[in-house]
Amino acid sequence: MAKIIDGKAFSANLRGEIARKVALLKQAHSITPGLAVVLVGEDPASQVYVRSKGKQTAEAGMNSYEHKLDAGTSQQDLLALIDQLNNDPDVHGILVQLPLPDHIDEEAVINSISVDKDVDGFHLSNVGRLSIGAEGIVPCTPLGSLMMLKDHLGDLSGLKAIIVGRSNIVGKPMAALLLKESCTVTIAHSRTRDLPAECRQADIVVAAVGRPEMVKGDWIKAGATVIDVGINRIEKEDGTTRLVGDVAFDGAAEVAGAITPVPGGVGPMTIACLLHNTLQQACRLNDLDVPE
Repeated sequence: MAKIIDGKAFSANLRGEIARKVALLKQAHSITPGLAVVLVGEDPASQVYVRSKGKQTAEAGMNSYEHKLDAGTSQQDLLALIDQLNNDPDVHGILVQLPLPDHIDEEAVINSISVDKDVDGFHLSNVGRLSIGAEGIVPCTPLGSLMMLKDHLGDLSGLKAIIVGRSNIVGKPMAALLLKESCTVTIAHSRTRDLPAECRQADIVVAAVGRPEMVKGDWIKAGATVIDVGINRIEKEDGTTRLVGDVAFDGAAEVAGAITPVPGGVGPMTIACLLHNTLQQACRLNDLDVPE
C-alpha cells in the first residue's frame, strides 16, 4: 500500500516556517509582507478561496489587503486598481482571483501586474524565466507539488516523470520545474497515443488533466510517486457529492510507492506557496535575503 503524502501537514509546517521568517523580517527590518487579493464578481468557490487566503495570510503575520469588486466592474477600473497596487510599497504580492467575468481580458490583467509582485507566477516574464531555468516567481500549485516530491524522494535527478495535462497553470510549469531537477519529462494529454503505456514507464506521475479518476491504478508503475492535482466534485448514488482527484485513488494506492490524496494533498500547498512567494518578494523588493 502506498505511503500517503499528507499535504495538510506539509503545508502547516511550511506556513509555520513562513510565520517564523516573517517575524524575523519584522524584527530586523520593520517590514511586513503584504498580499493584495482582488476578487471580481460573486463566484462562490472564489469567495471561499479568497476568505481562506486572507485568514492564512493574517495567521502568517502578513498584511492582507482584499479588494472585492462587483461583476460589472470595467476592465479599465480593474487595471487602474492594479496600477495603484503596483505602486504601493506596502504591497509585495498581487493576486487577481480567476476566473474573471467574460468582458475582461484575463491575459491583459495578468500582464498588467508588476512582474515583481506577480505571486501567482502567471506574468509572461515569469513564465519565460521559468521556461529557460532562470530565477523568477514560480506558480504556486507546481511549486507545492515539487516541494512534496523532493521531500519524499530527495534527489529527482534521472527519474522519469510524466505530466498528464498541458495547462499553462500546472502542466507546462511543472514540466519546466522537473526539467530543472534533471528529470526526463514527458507531457501527455488527451491526444496522447496509448496514455496508459506512457504512464507505466514513469517514476513520477503528475495528474493535472481535470477529469475525475481518469488515471487508473493499472496505469501506475509499481513504486511510482503519484501527485494528483485534480479536484473534481462528483455525484454519489445517494445524490450527495464528494471530491475526487484525476487519479482513481484506491487502485493507484495499491500499486504506487506514495500518493497524494484528494482532498488534503496538493490543495493546501497552493495557499502555503502563495505566502512563500509573497515573503520572497517582500525580501527581493527590499534587497534583502530571506531570513533563515
